[in-house]
Amino acid sequence: MNLPRLEIRLNHIRHNAEVLSSRLERQGIAVCGVTKATLGSPEVANELLLAGVASIGESRIENVERLRRGGITAEILLIRSPMMSQAERVIASADLSLNSEKKVIARLSEIAHRQGRRHGILLMVELGDLREGIMPVDLHSFVDYTLSLENLDLRGIGTNLACQSGVIPDDANMGELSDLAASVETDFGITLDLVSGGNSANLNWALAPNHDCGRINHLRLGESILLGCEPTERVPIKGLYGDAISLLGEVIESKVKPSEPRGVRGQTAFGGIDHPSEPPGDRPRIIVALGRQDIDPGGLTPPPDLQILGTSSDHIVLAGASEPPEVGDELRFGLDYSALLRAMTSPFVTKSYLQ
Repeated sequence: MNLPRLEIRLNHIRHNAEVLSSRLERQGIAVCGVTKATLGSPEVANELLLAGVASIGESRIENVERLRRGGITAEILLIRSPMMSQAERVIASADLSLNSEKKVIARLSEIAHRQGRRHGILLMVELGDLREGIMPVDLHSFVDYTLSLENLDLRGIGTNLACQSGVIPDDANMGELSDLAASVETDFGITLDLVSGGNSANLNWALAPNHDCGRINHLRLGESILLGCEPTERVPIKGLYGDAISLLGEVIESKVKPSEPRGVRGQTAFGGIDHPSEPPGDRPRIIVALGRQDIDPGGLTPPPDLQILGTSSDHIVLAGASEPPEVGDELRFGLDYSALLRAMTSPFVTKSYLQ
């Protein structure tokens, strides 16, 4: 098979989604399965839907359109604020979008009216992480404005934490979101379908024993399903597969070389100046045909007994094997979320879906 390649075990992804959906259902929380790290893969989306997720979440309209072309008819949320320039495509392909600007909401209303469609709006609230979101004091003004526009349905409110500033979801910020939802429902005489508490970083809070989640009834999960870990500390989640996705690369050189560079040294191709410390002497050196154009090297876990010494555009250099692999051998790497995103985006990495 082609190399490098991502091996995506669909049965493991389905298992992870089933476990999390079941656990959260007992807390009254529905799951939106986020496919953005897979570039809107219809294969992955189908597994998530079979596992019981309520909807699919995507951050790029191109990926939403790919899902539709791939036969996904379930509700799709655009989880990044829509671009004004893409409003027509958003209305045509997405059922619901996350919003924080009145100008954008007005444009969506105009396009939805022109296309004869209805579009759901989820208003995002800023609760401390300082990424997208309406300031809480302004939320009622946005609710009033959204309700006044044609062809829009105010589906709920939400927030996002732990992405920009690492703010961890807790009883304080989730309680504030619950209180805001209750206030909107009381003041406007409406019922909000969705109170979306955030992403995979919410799991420790949501699944705490005997925990009352208040009005939070929706989470948008990607990393925890795809990689089986909790993102605030990258701790594996009990009962989930951590190897649903792995990266394979081919050895293109395997030699014994000195452990220390020779000659006057300056910056490397990507600005580094340090060299990993190694015992002096000659040691096995392995080069794999993968590089920064394909992956985020800081997000790779090498095979046992191997150490990543460095990366360039096209190469990973490793050392440490007592029995070095041979040229042509495949090496399997683990990935974190950053490395997965980069590998999925690279046109040079084959994507292989395994049942």
